[in-house]
Amino acid sequence: MENSALNTLAADVRGLDVLRRAAHDNSPEALKAAAKQFEAMFLQVVIKSMREASPGDELFGGQETKTYQDLLDQQWAQVMTEGGGTGLAKVLERQLSANATHADPTKPINLKPLSDAGAFSGQPVLPAARSAAYRQTLQGAAATRVDSAIAGIAADQPPPIGRDVPAHARAFVERVWPAALTASRATGIPAQFLVAQAALETGWGRSELTAADGSPSHNLFNIKAGSSWQGQTLSVAANEFIDGKWTSQTDAFRRYGSYEESFADYAQLLTNQPRYARVVGAQDASSFARGLQQSGYATDPMYGAKLERIINGPLLRAALAD
Repeated sequence: MENSALNTLAADVRGLDVLRRAAHDNSPEALKAAAKQFEAMFLQVVIKSMREASPGDELFGGQETKTYQDLLDQQWAQVMTEGGGTGLAKVLERQLSANATHADPTKPINLKPLSDAGAFSGQPVLPAARSAAYRQTLQGAAATRVDSAIAGIAADQPPPIGRDVPAHARAFVERVWPAALTASRATGIPAQFLVAQAALETGWGRSELTAADGSPSHNLFNIKAGSSWQGQTLSVAANEFIDGKWTSQTDAFRRYGSYEESFADYAQLLTNQPRYARVVGAQDASSFARGLQQSGYATDPMYGAKLERIINGPLLRAALAD
């Protein structure tokens, strides 16, 4: 087998059969390629896990996006592996080479589950990632070891399913849930949908709009003041997707005295504005999220997809059940 054939197998599951035949003869090239492929597949799972735990940064929606993201994850996994990787491939290659002489290809290999791997670099396996941290990780992926990238984001992220809900997410849901229930009765929209939107708009309460002096706005839905608003306001530089690109511009936003006022005003906005007629009373995540986007609630072309992912995501479910 030529080396060029082996080098094309990274992250290609179909290439396992080719590697298996080469490894049967204890080919050093095959052992090296097999180790690299395993590392690439492992990194692809890590990247996919980070992306799926994020509110989402896709360019488009639907099945096409999923296919594109899967291919992109695979490509990044291969780039990382070719660029030095995490060191996992080298460890596997040494182990495979040491055992190759005494290996019996007729006997199955007993592999330990990943849960017993001890977290190769001392970091949690399959951590979640926020969109900003995820973008930074990908931008430097070809030159940065994955273990250090994971270390940089793991401390700020929701943990894998089965572990405790992050304190900030739990506190946010507990703080806004009563107001969400009241708004739900006024709009006919499930309270968890409203909490999910507030979480998207404020980063689970950690990115709420604040005045210059640091005082809170209690504006959980980032509603702009507008000419009809008679209450308090604050000016904030916000990002808007205009003419196909993100642009920062300063706008006046509404300011409330409490989160209860914020939810009440949001409920009034939905019920009083005809353009949100399709949203009021929505009982499924897609109708609510996509309806908001189609009604022009936000300029982000992926707003609906991001909101739907939070509504259906494990973090919200865990926080509500906690």
